[in-house]
Amino acid sequence: MGLFTALHYQRMHPGHRVLVLERGPFPSGASVKNAGFACFGSPSELLADLDKEGAEAMLARVEERYRGLRELRAELGDGAIGFEPTGGHEVYPLHDPLYNRVAERFDHLNELLHPLFGGPVFRWNPDGFLATGMKGPAHMASNELEGAVDSGLLVRALLAKTTEAGALVRTSSEVVGFEEGSSAVLLRLSDGTEIHASKVVVATNAWARELLPHLPVEPARGQVICTHPVPGLQLRGTFHIDEGFYYFRDHAGSVLLGGGRNLDIAGEATHVEGTSPLIQDALVRMLEEVILPGTPFTIAQRWSGIMGMGPSKSPIVERISDRVVAAVRLGGMGVAIGTRVARRAAELVGER
Repeated sequence: MGLFTALHYQRMHPGHRVLVLERGPFPSGASVKNAGFACFGSPSELLADLDKEGAEAMLARVEERYRGLRELRAELGDGAIGFEPTGGHEVYPLHDPLYNRVAERFDHLNELLHPLFGGPVFRWNPDGFLATGMKGPAHMASNELEGAVDSGLLVRALLAKTTEAGALVRTSSEVVGFEEGSSAVLLRLSDGTEIHASKVVVATNAWARELLPHLPVEPARGQVICTHPVPGLQLRGTFHIDEGFYYFRDHAGSVLLGGGRNLDIAGEATHVEGTSPLIQDALVRMLEEVILPGTPFTIAQRWSGIMGMGPSKSPIVERISDRVVAAVRLGGMGVAIGTRVARRAAELVGER
């Protein structure tokens, strides 16, 4: 968010000096610790959003995500971000009650989405499920518009483009507070440095309340595991289970799997990176019982990323004061909506 905001603003105002203050030695948070999904929502997730917030909000969110993914790819290039047009899939294991709830409204969901995409988005794909090597019987819904990205390559490409545009990126520069004056904002860094800025954008997502305590943003830790390469792996694509609470994909011959946060929502509302036995055990069971049944595997890596959530999945992009704008609460969809949210933030900064 910070890099895209800097890039958009620098292009709008090439004569201005733009500085990105990155708290760590490199962009981290969920930016490089996500699972690399270029997605706009599975059928069960979108139907849950429809029930919770209504058709207008759900459709606006899907449009924002889909347009954002197209703009991301156009801006940075598929090769530079490692984009793979694998399609997106949602799996409903045997006896999953979610399948019946989705099947009853599957056609209705496609009808709602038709004006955005010009045709049916989701289709039932029994042959596709058989080709994955997963344990059946199960149902699978697919769309051809989603895919995977390499999060590290994406951030590296974005860093290069942002600095090439003229913005300065300063790492290991944690902002611990600020004071707004009549002519500038005084930023205080953890090392005692003070910086004066004409305008400020807070784009720290899950950490937003450290600087703006009133904002309805909470941390949400997402745990991820990745296996060593699995000989003969048949799995191809990006997959979701259970309204998106579990997500997995193939990556360089391995299986990358994340999720399980719904098992301990309160416990995972933390800024502390790390893993927990409850969720790690659930992820391993998902590999053993659903994704790689009867196939030996070993875990190569375990990690977590901190997302910014709230009462709504829609992001906060608003003017806090004359000189401060917030662009936070990406809801786990930063890859999809980051560039469009950042553009709105840059426009807000430039309005006054």
